[in-house]
Amino acid sequence: MIKLDRAHTCAFTGHRPEKLRFPETGTREWLESTINNAINNGFTTFISGMQRGVDIWAAEIVLKLRFEGAPIRLIAACAFQGMEERWDPEWQKRYHRILNCANEVYYIGERPGTASFDKRDRWMVDHASRLISVYCGMPGGTKRTIEYAKAEGIEVVCTEYKK
Repeated sequence: MIKLDRAHTCAFTGHRPEKLRFPETGTREWLESTINNAINNGFTTFISGMQRGVDIWAAEIVLKLRFEGAPIRLIAACAFQGMEERWDPEWQKRYHRILNCANEVYYIGERPGTASFDKRDRWMVDHASRLISVYCGMPGGTKRTIEYAKAEGIEVVCTEYKK
């Protein structure tokens, strides 16, 4: 396991596509702008929880920027091995492509279930000093992760969409 420089590490949290109230294109644009802002603020490591939707999109953007020359790293923090097995094949392909390109891959939990997702989310916050979030106000893991980050004194950057 590599040692993460928490002061220069961002983590992502956000909803799965079916829970978002925002279009994917707008979400991806906001994520890219926010990631570029983080890079300009000195962040060099980004942690994705590797779930469908926001996590995958953010990881793809980080990899794109890295391939374009940004001096950044991607850490894939998976809730458990095989978490993608029930996904649509296209999401599985994207997930595996990211794992193959990530600088490091960690499996935080040991078995399927909410406990492994919560453990992964806490692990990400515990290794970051900024949390980038796409949040619609709904209950669930994204809300719990934001609440945990705030309780731990971690900076939270959250979407603000205007219609």
